[in-house]
Formats: sequence, structure tokens, C-alpha cells
Amino acid sequence: MIRFENVSKTYDGERLVVDSLNLQIERGEFLVLVGPSGCGKTTTLKMINRLIPLTKGTIWLDDKRISDYPIHELRWQIGYVLQQIALFPHMTIEENIAIVPELKRWKKEQVQQRVTELLKMVGLDPHIYRDRQPQELSGGQQQRVGVIRALAADPDILLMDEPFSALDPISRVKLQDDILDLQRTIQKTIVFVTHDLQEAFKLGDRVCIMNDGKIEQVATPQEILTRPASPFVQEFTATAVARKFSIVENLEPVPDGFSAHSTLPFDSEWGSLVQSLASNERIAIEKEGQIVGFITREGILRFLAEQSLEGTVPNE
Repeated sequence: MIRFENVSKTYDGERLVVDSLNLQIERGEFLVLVGPSGCGKTTTLKMINRLIPLTKGTIWLDDKRISDYPIHELRWQIGYVLQQIALFPHMTIEENIAIVPELKRWKKEQVQQRVTELLKMVGLDPHIYRDRQPQELSGGQQQRVGVIRALAADPDILLMDEPFSALDPISRVKLQDDILDLQRTIQKTIVFVTHDLQEAFKLGDRVCIMNDGKIEQVATPQEILTRPASPFVQEFTATAVARKFSIVENLEPVPDGFSAHSTLPFDSEWGSLVQSLASNERIAIEKEGQIVGFITREGILRFLAEQSLEGTVPNE
């Protein structure tokens, strides 16, 4: 478990980047930090492994202050994946993955077995890839190696700082699917930073929306979508998806015996849909006095996930 207790970060004693943050991340949870540029999400992530020192407050890791851990012990418990994966070009893939296990003085046979296990886990044949150089791999393959390198010594926590944002849309959605499949197997505590709301909703058990160094809302994607906690959250989610959402493309057929408890006109905007879905699982859509179909919460979430295939939304 990771717990932020009144955590603040200032630069030069003046510029407040993170402001009195209180947040609890449960063991095995996939939490995504999302928000506009400069909102403090990457700073929040980097304070967990002390890459950035906090100014005030306390961060707890399993009821122990992170400041009480020797720095190497803390970081061995925490894997870290960056946007620019930075594999060592003069090392083989196996040597790149083996760095931390070797620093921890694992036996050679144990290291080799771990490399084989991890490569198989992300669909890279160990017989083909373990002796290759990083430049022989595609961007998506290098990013897979970056993820498993962070997992090599079996850390409890995985921090991921916009790890897929530099990839093309097809590679990006494949890596998103891969990390979800991997998480079902490894059940690590993952803290993931992105500026892409669709990616956040697709990946996160919960999503933490930040603005100006503060938390606006921490909730499941469905709760954020249907019960935004503040005007900022409502505007942030609406801006991210409204431009791409079309009722006609997401309309579901009327089932036999369907009874409309709530209806909206065919030309309704995104905000009206979200407000109605806050208290209804599905909304009937009316055109010229006839029910022509309905929009569901599940359908909206599916739409958000599918948008990742088309790339990221505009960075607001």
C-alpha cells in the first residue's frame, strides 16, 4: 500500500507543483494519474521512489516512511518505466533485463531463468530475442523489454511515466492490452501517468484526475464519467471525448419489450448524456417522436477504450 499524507512539492521555495496531496493506493491496484500538462502528475509519481524529494508531508510504503528506507532498498522494491525506455545499446536484451538481479547478486542460472520467463510473458521468444541488440527491435518490442526489465527483480510496485505516448497508435493499443494481460498475471501495484483520458479509462482500476497540483477526483472510470466531482472534471472529460462522440455511431438497437424510463433527443450533446447516465444505466434516444435506440454506460466506456486505436485525444 502507498499512502500520501498532506504531501506538497515546491520548487525554489515558491512554485507549488503538488499541493497537500492525500491519496491511498491499495496493494495490487492499477491507479492512473491523468490531467493537463503541468498539473503535478509526473512529480507525484517520482516522489514515490524519491527521484524527486517532497517538500512537506509524508509518503508511506506499507506503513513505513519512504524516507526511512535506504535509497537502494526502496528502489529495488519499485520498478520504473519511462517514455524513452533507454535500453543500453551496447548490451544484449538479456543483459539489459538482468541489470538489477545481478546487482542483487542473483545466481547466474536464476537470472537466465528469470529472463526466459519474462520474455515469454510479453510474447518475445527467448531463443530469438535474448541475444539481440536493442536497435534490432521495433519501438513496441523495446518498450516491452523496458517493462519486463522493470519487473526483473520482482518488485512490489511498478511506476510508469507515459510509457506508450511515443509509440504509433497501433503499437500503443497493443502495449495497453499487453499491460492489462500482464497485470492479471502479476498483480503488482501499478501507478501510471498519462495525459490521455481514453488511456486512463481503459487501464485504470481507479483514475486520479489532477489539476494545479491538487486531486479533483479519484474514482473508477464509470464513476468519473457519470458522477464528476467538480466542474473541472466535467469539463476535462467532456473536452476529451465530445469532439469524437457521435450518437448515431454508438446507438444500440431497441430490444424487445424495452420500456423507456429516460429519454433524450437525437441531437443531444455529450454533457446531457453524461448527466442522464449518472442516474440511469441506459438512455433512450428519441427522434421525431420515436425511440430509435439507446445509449448505455457500458457503451460509453467501450467507446472511450476503442478511441485508443485512433491515437490520443488533443492534449488540453
